[in-house]
Amino acid sequence: MSLFTEPHRRYNPLNGEWVLVSPHRTQRPWQGQVEKTQQAAGVSYDPACYLCPGNARAGGRRNPDYTSTFTFDNDFPALKMDIPPEEHLHRDLLTARAERGVCRVVCFHPDHSLSVSRMSTDQIAAVVRVWRDEYQELGRNQDIRSVQIFENRGEMMGASNPHPHCQIWATESVPGALLKESTLQRQYFQERDSLLLRDYLDVEMQSRERLIFHNQEFAVLAPFWAVWPFETMILPFRPAPSLLEMDEGQHIALAESLREITARYDRVFEAPFPYSMGFHQRPTDSSEYPFFCFHAHFYPPLLRSATVRKFMVGFELLGDAQRDITPEAAAQRLREV
Repeated sequence: MSLFTEPHRRYNPLNGEWVLVSPHRTQRPWQGQVEKTQQAAGVSYDPACYLCPGNARAGGRRNPDYTSTFTFDNDFPALKMDIPPEEHLHRDLLTARAERGVCRVVCFHPDHSLSVSRMSTDQIAAVVRVWRDEYQELGRNQDIRSVQIFENRGEMMGASNPHPHCQIWATESVPGALLKESTLQRQYFQERDSLLLRDYLDVEMQSRERLIFHNQEFAVLAPFWAVWPFETMILPFRPAPSLLEMDEGQHIALAESLREITARYDRVFEAPFPYSMGFHQRPTDSSEYPFFCFHAHFYPPLLRSATVRKFMVGFELLGDAQRDITPEAAAQRLREV
């Protein structure tokens, strides 16, 4: 079987799911018209932006004149803590229960026009330290079992504000995606006495077919089982369950890796590249997680140009995820830009 010419399924050991790959459908992944979007000149300060320094937010709150990062409780949170935890519904096949949590917003920089791809490594490292501190602070709450840090970039990914920022949702329950990854990493560790993602990174570093960039601490690659056209992961050479177990050198190297991949994304179609990005870290309950490896996921929707995106429809909604462009081809494109 040829992974480059024949249809096949690839297994994702992190979530136990399969993806259908159909490389024969696109002999040249970037054939056809390639459109470029013209980005308007950015402004460093937008008086109408509710995330810019000094501006008003919902309820009359006003941002401080911050000069680096700025973190606050989301004015319109998806979760809240002040609900009774015992509330639940269970009637035949109808089951629901209360879910408590905290939602926070982290502004990366006061400059409204910036993005991670255009920030310096030092500026991103300051954000990484905030992520570490927020993960630690929120995780200390005995009612919080997961702290999910994520960034939605671009209107295509539902971002409501272009100011450089991310969100943090701390939840009472461990979300499904993290629960799957944790369960399968634990199973792998119990069976082999080894870390799943460390072993996987060893395989990728040997082949280098899907490797895009690496420094001394992290590798950026297109995972073998990727679903989205330019999906990538960031994996550490020195595995750690979370940002808390990493040293300052690793934090700086992570910042460099984030800048590198986002800048390459912007160069693929010569336009700001939308994506959803997030970190998977160990749950914050009192359990031990010697098997869990911190990593980052990037899920970008663009397919052939800045205006053509991949949609999950048809077979993908009813069967398995499917892709035409192989991860190897996507990695090669990202290496070349």
